[in-house]
Amino acid sequence: MKAMRLHKINEFTLDDKVKPIPKGDEILLKISACGICGSDIPRVYQLGTKVYPVTLGHEFSGIVSEVGDRKNEGLLGKTAVAFPLIPCMKCENCKTGHYAECIAYQYLGSRNDGGFAQYCLVPSKWNLVFSQNPQVKPETFALTEPLTVAQHAIRKAKLTAGESVVIVGAGPIGIMAARWAKIFGARKIILLEISDEKISFGKQRGLQVLNVKDEKLARNISSLTNGRGVDVVIEGTGTTGGLNTAIELSRTFGRIVLLGNPQKDTILELKNHSSILRKELQLLGIWNSYYMSMPLNEWEYTVHMLDVGQMEVDDLITHQSSLSDLKHLFDQIYHKEISICKAIYNAKLDGNELMEGKTVQ
Repeated sequence: MKAMRLHKINEFTLDDKVKPIPKGDEILLKISACGICGSDIPRVYQLGTKVYPVTLGHEFSGIVSEVGDRKNEGLLGKTAVAFPLIPCMKCENCKTGHYAECIAYQYLGSRNDGGFAQYCLVPSKWNLVFSQNPQVKPETFALTEPLTVAQHAIRKAKLTAGESVVIVGAGPIGIMAARWAKIFGARKIILLEISDEKISFGKQRGLQVLNVKDEKLARNISSLTNGRGVDVVIEGTGTTGGLNTAIELSRTFGRIVLLGNPQKDTILELKNHSSILRKELQLLGIWNSYYMSMPLNEWEYTVHMLDVGQMEVDDLITHQSSLSDLKHLFDQIYHKEISICKAIYNAKLDGNELMEGKTVQ
């Protein structure tokens, strides 16, 4: 089989690799589509991974191709998405169902081979969530992981019907969070963005997107919330500007969800540190998503909402690539030669020899 493997920083190549043979509980998934996460770009060009070589890609969907145990033969041919985290199941966090906080986890697409390949070996059916609607496109299900992260942020904020929410950052997860906020009943949903292209992209999709550089931003937000301030802010950038803006816009007793990874130079301004205290704000960190069945498996709910057509993500896919042209797409993103919302590997674009694919826009 073919796989896009990272051998060291900036050595990301299309390799021939022996197709895995599932054993025991293992399941072999034939990859249909795999999204490029924002974390994949620095992983290839700057940060690297803990193990080499490794097949990248953790946002993927596919079809069950082979099973290691005959008891799972009923899964053959079924469409599924993979929960990429492999918990140890031994630490306290795992025992309480908080798998994202596992202290000794493995991960498909960074520490274990992932979805930028023709096939991916999944530890067991526990890691798979199955679609019930054959009409939903595989590339739609490939966005389950970021869509569930966005859902987790809204749930962590305890957003309730009638409240207002500001989302700092109008990238794919920011837009997804806005769509979840609507489903959860938010009265006012506002996205903040610095990029003119992203502002235009969001507005074209019916969202209220304001330019964070606007000097009247605070006044406009106050007017939109009837002078109350914002109930919930989802901070999705991890930047100095994003963090301090979130605090400034929050109402007294408001909640701020820290979704974006912090930048190395992120600074909390003194006046806003004081505001956290004076407003008695809640700052809530989130990491990944929640996969335990009780009280609710967020992954299963995401797939259900895609199955029944109550969540739309297809319009966020701006770029698609074959496996053979994936490195070129990565290069274009890294060097800012293109502007993307969501870019994916789509197996339908692969040629017979995986050499004929082209990036399409």
